Amino acid sequence: MKADTREQSTGTQNALHADERLAHIVRLLSRNFRRSLEYRLSEHKISFGHWIFLRILWDEEGLSQKELSRRAGLMEPTVHSAISKMESLDLVVKRAPNPDKRRQLVYLTDKGRSLRADLIPLAEETNRVAVEGLNEKELAVMRRQLLKMIDNLNRDEQLLVQQGLSIEPTRGKS
Repeated sequence: MKADTREQSTGTQNALHADERLAHIVRLLSRNFRRSLEYRLSEHKISFGHWIFLRILWDEEGLSQKELSRRAGLMEPTVHSAISKMESLDLVVKRAPNPDKRRQLVYLTDKGRSLRADLIPLAEETNRVAVEGLNEKELAVMRRQLLKMIDNLNRDEQLLVQQGLSIEPTRGKS
């Protein structure tokens, strides 16, 4: 595994206080989850971006890029780039469901399907590492609390949109 030249995160470098802003803690947690998985995926030459689409397609193939965009929470140009790269790596193939060929659906190749057995355990390992030292009761409470917070923020976003507020996409427009 190649050494990472970016700043390494250790407990002493990023010591957080109990009163740290929750949004900051969650951002760091998300970053650390991602990096932990990225290191593991790199052994199979799979990027985190490709992992996102593999997971979606393992559950359901034959999706349009628009639907992949919606499910991944990413902009369509980002999805298009990732799927094109995955196609060049023989992980997916695009097929038109009808003769007009304007709308293409994305399917896994045998290679893309076969990666599931190798990659899912890496994600499970990442999760095990993250929850070391927490018991089942603590995990259940944390899951409920995190899901409640997600629900709260989703509801808040809907209210803000109803008030006429909007945000610009960070990449391209779909």
